[in-house]
Amino acid sequence: QLQLVESGGGLVQAGASLRLSCAASGLTFSSYTLAWFRQAPGKEREFVAAIRRNGGYTYYRDSVKGRFTISRDNPKKTVYLQMNNLQPGDTAVYSCAADRREILSAIRDPDTYDYWGQGTLVTVSS
Repeated sequence: QLQLVESGGGLVQAGASLRLSCAASGLTFSSYTLAWFRQAPGKEREFVAAIRRNGGYTYYRDSVKGRFTISRDNPKKTVYLQMNNLQPGDTAVYSCAADRREILSAIRDPDTYDYWGQGTLVTVSS
């Protein structure tokens, strides 16, 4: 079993930066593909970013490319999401997720992921 706990959310003004962290407990953290998703009020959950097991490949939704960076520290069992130049449209609950199977064709699909954190709220004011 893998448990995920996010932290680092908060209220910021447009243009600010935040770094989200997701700490994992359980076995074989390095065997999981990790991702961040977000869900704004009244909207469906959407993919933000993902990173493969060895950290060599990353994936982003178009609207965050160049502003957000996903990274992982396998010995620390933590995945990060550095978010720069935040905009009001980034306001959402951000959740990390883990997938043991690394299905690359579905890496942006939330149904692919087996384990989820509880989420952390990011609010960006204009």
